[in-house]
Amino acid sequence: MASGPSVERQDEVLTAEALDFVGELQRRFGPARENLLARRQERRAEAARAGRLDFLPQTRDVRADLSWRVAPAPPALVDRRVEITGPTEKKMLVNALNSGAPIFLVDFEDANSPTWSNMVGGQVNLIDAIERRIDFTSPEGKEYRLADRIATMIMRPRGWHLLERHLQFDDEPVAGAFVDFGLYFFHNARRLLDKGLGPYFYLPKMESHLEARLWNDIFVFAQDALGVPQGSIRATVLVETIPAAFEMDEILFELRDHASGCNAGRWDYIFSLIKTFRNRPEYVLPDRAAVTMTVPSMRAYTELLVKTCHQRGAYAIGGMAAFIPNRRDPEVTEAALAKVRDDKEREARDGFDGSWVAHPDLVPVAMEVFTRMLEGRPNQEDRRRDDVQVSADQLLDARSTPGEITEGGVRTNAEVGIRYIESWLRGLGAAGINNLMEDVATAEISRSQIWQWVHTSARMSSGQQIDAALVRRIMDEELAKVRSTIGDQAFESGRFKEAYDLFDQVALADDFVEFLTLPAYGLLE
Repeated sequence: MASGPSVERQDEVLTAEALDFVGELQRRFGPARENLLARRQERRAEAARAGRLDFLPQTRDVRADLSWRVAPAPPALVDRRVEITGPTEKKMLVNALNSGAPIFLVDFEDANSPTWSNMVGGQVNLIDAIERRIDFTSPEGKEYRLADRIATMIMRPRGWHLLERHLQFDDEPVAGAFVDFGLYFFHNARRLLDKGLGPYFYLPKMESHLEARLWNDIFVFAQDALGVPQGSIRATVLVETIPAAFEMDEILFELRDHASGCNAGRWDYIFSLIKTFRNRPEYVLPDRAAVTMTVPSMRAYTELLVKTCHQRGAYAIGGMAAFIPNRRDPEVTEAALAKVRDDKEREARDGFDGSWVAHPDLVPVAMEVFTRMLEGRPNQEDRRRDDVQVSADQLLDARSTPGEITEGGVRTNAEVGIRYIESWLRGLGAAGINNLMEDVATAEISRSQIWQWVHTSARMSSGQQIDAALVRRIMDEELAKVRSTIGDQAFESGRFKEAYDLFDQVALADDFVEFLTLPAYGLLE
């Protein structure tokens, strides 16, 4: 039963047949989802006690058997040089589809605030985009029209941990992943196949191959239930948790009839490392800006991802370039573009087949790099990276991360955390802050770093210990700066007080909140 506020054209999405399909997903697969979430907690507790993770002995044969490969990619997913990401609002859809990137990750997860209007309206917009009727004119009179050639869409549903309170099945909220996947697949699978495409998905925040098995079971059921040929679905896995880094082979094996690649979800991966080992001083990281993709543990993770994908016939997609060009300051923009170019060149040299960007202006830079490096090839699947040998110790080597904890780092975390949460509470899941596109994952790093620094009695480079009183003083000062910058009227009309209180809760409470979006969801209108 749907109970949310009325959304324009909702009857086109929330049909009785579509809701029955979503309800059947919940009935069949809801218990398995709940069991896997409980298993996450148990495994994380074990890892925290031991201070480490390791490759699974019981799946050694899957890793050792080099004969199996994932299904060949469909033509629409062979070229993945650049993937632009963003939420489902109309302007973003048109600009991203027209950006020149081969792929558009259209996001119901970290770049989205899950208001009922965003979730239902987003589904309406995707149907319109597929049918090429998304064109519109803005209130300012600017026309937005789809080009003849547009990006291929890959949809990212919410992670397993999130619920959708506006849809009930047997008087319980339905899992957000079932809602997002179910509505999109029900309405669009046949549409897409008729256009020579297919229902393509990005799978977020998995922590084990058993979670991948659940997704595969859902795919098999969904295709049979709607009479869609098996194998029509293709899924790219976001390897963005530290447990998943130890099970890349196994995850691809479980999804082998539907998998097309893996992505190095760098921000959530850093958050997962902090969360998993948050009470252990040996895993304390410096300022988030210092945790780059060139530090030893991140190099181990990304090189293992490329090797694993290419051994299995899957594509390896690099991490996010989150910079937003500043058209009022060309020097800032040029310096940032140079950093983006260096980042993409490193990924291309390492063997990645493509990479992510957060803004259309970054597409040409990333495309130039991968086009030049690929030398006419659509991808680098032939680079097997047999030279890469990665151990558990290398993946867990947080100690070798250079850098310090500075007051500036604490301030950045406080500012970004509060400002992003305020944006999220207003229904905006992708927020430009200090020339960077921030989303849930980067906000999670901000608040989890502060929690870890406080609870491990970490010290700043000045020698001062980080405690709750220090953090709250900095939070107060950063909030005052925001008010001074935007003015009293804009501040009072925003949701900064709620954002401040929520950041305090998820960054400074005695118990670590697993995801900040869990308490934040209750504050959405």
